[in-house]
Amino acid sequence: MSEEIELEPEVRKRLEDVGAELSPEKRSASFVQVDQEVKFSLNWLEDVEVMGIKQAIEKYDWLKDYVWKAVKPDQDEYTKLAVEDFNGYFIRALPNTKVEIPVEACFYLRGVKRQKVHNVIVADEGSEINIISGCASHPGVASGMHIGISEFFVKKDAKLTFTMIHSWDAGIEVRPRSAAIVEEGGVFISNYVLLSPVRLVQMYPTAYLKENATAIFSSIIFARDGSRVDLGSRAVLEGENSNADILSRSISKGGGVIARGHIVGKAPNVKGHLECRGLMLSERGYIHAIPELEAKYPNVDLSHEAAIGKIAEDEIFYLMSRGLTRDEATSAIIRGFMEIEIKGLPDFLRKEIDRAISMVESELAL
Repeated sequence: MSEEIELEPEVRKRLEDVGAELSPEKRSASFVQVDQEVKFSLNWLEDVEVMGIKQAIEKYDWLKDYVWKAVKPDQDEYTKLAVEDFNGYFIRALPNTKVEIPVEACFYLRGVKRQKVHNVIVADEGSEINIISGCASHPGVASGMHIGISEFFVKKDAKLTFTMIHSWDAGIEVRPRSAAIVEEGGVFISNYVLLSPVRLVQMYPTAYLKENATAIFSSIIFARDGSRVDLGSRAVLEGENSNADILSRSISKGGGVIARGHIVGKAPNVKGHLECRGLMLSERGYIHAIPELEAKYPNVDLSHEAAIGKIAEDEIFYLMSRGLTRDEATSAIIRGFMEIEIKGLPDFLRKEIDRAISMVESELAL
């Protein structure tokens, strides 16, 4: 039996725009928090647990050993703000289960000046889980801040795919603080999509990889006029034969983007690749790419490539010769630029990312 999810039509619409389905037919569980209040937390499959973080801490005494383990409470001024008066979710895939239908977790900023969140996600040994996290703000919210602490624990031979889609407004400041601990043979895939206006996004998630573990970070950023996005991903290869890929696509249409990437090789036979590409569509914006490779062991294989430029006229002329208008050709080139081939990404998550890109495709043409 499914429970009826009651939300105001406007709130529902905004959450659906960031991937929420709010339906047991398309999601295995659903969590929604508005400001600091958990509106609902529903489980529709037995293989996954989803509940408010405070409820989970009361239920599981062992969970106290996970909170603030991957992210330190004194990391910066924003983590310190989230130590008290927080809410958030706990998501757990049970051992040796494969949760094929994704879990959804949504945050909505409506009335508070600071939304403080602490999430703990555990993929138990041998499990597989996909999570879609959508964050949005209420239309007309002039200012506000979202502080989100997320700690991921990928156990031995588990796989966790986490896709976050943001849809804020021009006055919102967003400061996620995330880290993942990936145990032997584990796989952590993190996708981030931002295509809407925002005052500031500043985040630098980190994955710590044990032996034979894998991490893949990908991001798709469209920075509009007045938006500033300071985004990075870091992978620390601590275990032998661990590997990481960091992929980013950034477009500036008047906004500012700092695209960071950092891979640290600390064990033998580790591999890491960092790819950062930027596209300038306006003279007002900027893109600053900062790739970093750090080797602390002689037998490592680390590489990076970075490129920033504009749309080539010969590409536009070629597509126009095939029957497209200039705007259609420009849109097609930009769409191709934003599509990232992510290893191990399920088809339904590809469709979610594609849907997010399609929502603003008409605005991307020059």
